[in-house]
Amino acid sequence: MKYFKKFLIFLFVVFLALTAKYYGDFSFASYTDFDGKLVVNFIDVGQGDSILLEFPNGKNMLIDAGESYESDTVQNFIWQRGFSSLDYVIGTHPHTDHIGGLESIILNYNVGEIYLPKVIHTSKTYEDLLTTISERGYKVNNAKADTLIIDEDGLLVKILSPVYEEYSELNNYSVVIKVIFGNTSFLFMGDAEKVVENEILSEVSADVVKVGHHGSDSSSSRDFVESVKAKYAVIMSGVDNQYDLPSDEVVSRWENSGAKVYNTSVNGNIVMISDGNNISVEVQSESNS
Repeated sequence: MKYFKKFLIFLFVVFLALTAKYYGDFSFASYTDFDGKLVVNFIDVGQGDSILLEFPNGKNMLIDAGESYESDTVQNFIWQRGFSSLDYVIGTHPHTDHIGGLESIILNYNVGEIYLPKVIHTSKTYEDLLTTISERGYKVNNAKADTLIIDEDGLLVKILSPVYEEYSELNNYSVVIKVIFGNTSFLFMGDAEKVVENEILSEVSADVVKVGHHGSDSSSSRDFVESVKAKYAVIMSGVDNQYDLPSDEVVSRWENSGAKVYNTSVNGNIVMISDGNNISVEVQSESNS
């Protein structure tokens, strides 16, 4: 028995070492006690989006999973957080930097509910995702405005958009989600652009916003930024990406509105924890600027 205990300790040490190597110097020490709290993990998947929400009711939600080659990153993060299944999976829209890794997620996790926007898209990545969902015996819920995913005492998860059935740009089919926990709120914009921002302007006030379209100037209009009144704005983009995102003008717009801006290309994994009244922030890397 003594040797068995030593073996278990050895395995635990190896696990910590591997975790430290994978996540760099990111310390999870202050958010291990998250019972009854809302934990929002912005996972660094380069030029793409992936967000894991841990709800105070014990359930979880994955919004997007980056490109297909980032699926291991996302799965390792989910596993490290202690989850072997996912209650809700959201694919905001069919672009590969958002849904590319979802096929692997669907294959490797038991999933409760899946939400996708109702849009026709013929990319192989999207078709493969739909095929895998069908083969696993899951159904797709149509993500549309005013859909309540969770509505219980102190916790509301609501889809704000797509408002309409047809848009000229695929980005504008993005599933926009608002989460309200106690006196705190989070807004997840996917790649929704200014036309969508104008459609939902009356509902966008939030403490935290996941900035639309990786900080592109196709999103984050002045009216939208002023309406959100965010304390924190999170941009998800890749280091030295080919699109030269985020836009300096967009970053300045959020900063000038009073928001503290975080960027996965600078800060790596970003974690925000709400107790219903206050929000704390942990980042993998501090900005040198």
